Amino acid sequence: MTDKSYGTHPSRTAELDSAAGLLTMIGAQLGSRLSHRSPLRERPDPPALVLVAHGSRNPGALATVTELVARIRALRPGLTVRPGHIELNAPLLGDTLAALPAGRAVLVPLLLSRGHHVKRDLPAAANAATHLLTRVAAPLGPHPLLVDALHDRLMAAGWPDGPLPEHERRRTGVVLAAAGSRDPQAAVDTRRTADLLARRLGVPVVPGYASAAAPDVATAVRALTARGRTRIAVASYFTAPGRFADESAAALAPGQGIAAAPLGTHPAMARLVLHRYDTAPAAPGPALTPHLATA
Repeated sequence: MTDKSYGTHPSRTAELDSAAGLLTMIGAQLGSRLSHRSPLRERPDPPALVLVAHGSRNPGALATVTELVARIRALRPGLTVRPGHIELNAPLLGDTLAALPAGRAVLVPLLLSRGHHVKRDLPAAANAATHLLTRVAAPLGPHPLLVDALHDRLMAAGWPDGPLPEHERRRTGVVLAAAGSRDPQAAVDTRRTADLLARRLGVPVVPGYASAAAPDVATAVRALTARGRTRIAVASYFTAPGRFADESAAALAPGQGIAAAPLGTHPAMARLVLHRYDTAPAAPGPALTPHLATA
């Protein structure tokens, strides 16, 4: 009897050696390619959000800005949010920008229309911050979120929840009390907000201005009264408490109607600030450049 061999046939051994060599070669090439591939880059931090308020001697204005910044941070954890003021309150906008580390920033005006501050002051401050790549977002208004906030403030002051009966609609009117500006585009923006609010309320809404534009709030109230609108509401189209809001409310005679509180820290405000931040226009190419968004 002869022994039976269970060894591998020589031709089969050659095949296996060839396959092993091929696998070794593929592995070596893959390893070489991976070793030359750049590691995955971490996503850059988002631009800082600089909330630019006008500034006021009324302490309620600064408190409003401080709370609004806190609300924005709560909605967008991890986002750098800093306040800056054009005048009267610290930190001033220039100081806020100077304190930011080199990087990117979006300036969001806590302002309700186009005007000198949005068109001139903010771009100038952005250009002066040479260590930052900056964008300037559009002002908050006009926007439907502001109409939500105005409506809620009116209801808190006594405006009915729901459509007015026909006989009430015929004698009711609203003055949208705004800050005013010499820039004609600011008036266009305010009238647009008045139109949006009129659609929401179902009654006439006319602008009245606290300064720099006509008609003033008292004149707007009288004009509505002359049209038979004897029940008047003043919608306070201001971002925070202050002299303008107080004077506008005082334009109503006792018992003539209701005056709403300013927009303040209504939840729609923080959401709108982030919307303006997110939609601020990016410059072509990799860098951000200082320029202004349209409303």
